[in-house]
Amino acid sequence: MARRPESGLTRAVITRAALAAASPEVLNRGNRRNPDVLLAEHGGERVVVKDFAPRGPWVRALLGPWIAAREARAYQQLDGHPAVPRFGGWIDRLAFAVEYRPGRRLSRSRAAALPADFLPRLEAAVEEMHARGVVHLDLRHRSNVLVAEDGSPVLIDFGSALCFRPGGPGARWLLPLLARVDRGALAKWHRKLGPGGQPSGGAGGASEGGRSASRPT
Repeated sequence: MARRPESGLTRAVITRAALAAASPEVLNRGNRRNPDVLLAEHGGERVVVKDFAPRGPWVRALLGPWIAAREARAYQQLDGHPAVPRFGGWIDRLAFAVEYRPGRRLSRSRAAALPADFLPRLEAAVEEMHARGVVHLDLRHRSNVLVAEDGSPVLIDFGSALCFRPGGPGARWLLPLLARVDRGALAKWHRKLGPGGQPSGGAGGASEGGRSASRPT
């Protein structure tokens, strides 16, 4: 279960007051249940902030902190993963920051410009994510897979993700089943972008297990 932020947890590189003073760019204005996604600069560093503070009272009281804690846990559990932005800490119980990773949304129109090894690197990034006990569950959405400036894949927006303790019962029994959703998303990207539409490695034959599912967070 996702834990809400407490005073002992990592504080963000930017405070609520500094965020307001920075006049952040709005990358995505959330609806009634989703956070605003902001891009701010503080101390010479650009960070992305996911913030539930503008939402209604019941979201601020219950849903927002729960969703934020669940997503923050995924970023923390994936700390050091080369394809995942670094967790930047909590601003308060309604907002957290992550590293800004500029990139382009993955799309069929950009297929010709992708490096030849992009899809294998994307597969490897997803398999490493699973090895760390995290399933994303929304990689079919084109805004959740970015192409970085160096041509490498970047995985963002873990709002739908679930986390398991590596080696625990959930990781042994439930994670492999849920991982089929992510592999189905990989199969989709192979069909759209890859030669012949055939996945390689772990994504093979997984298209039936999937489900429908540049924001730098």
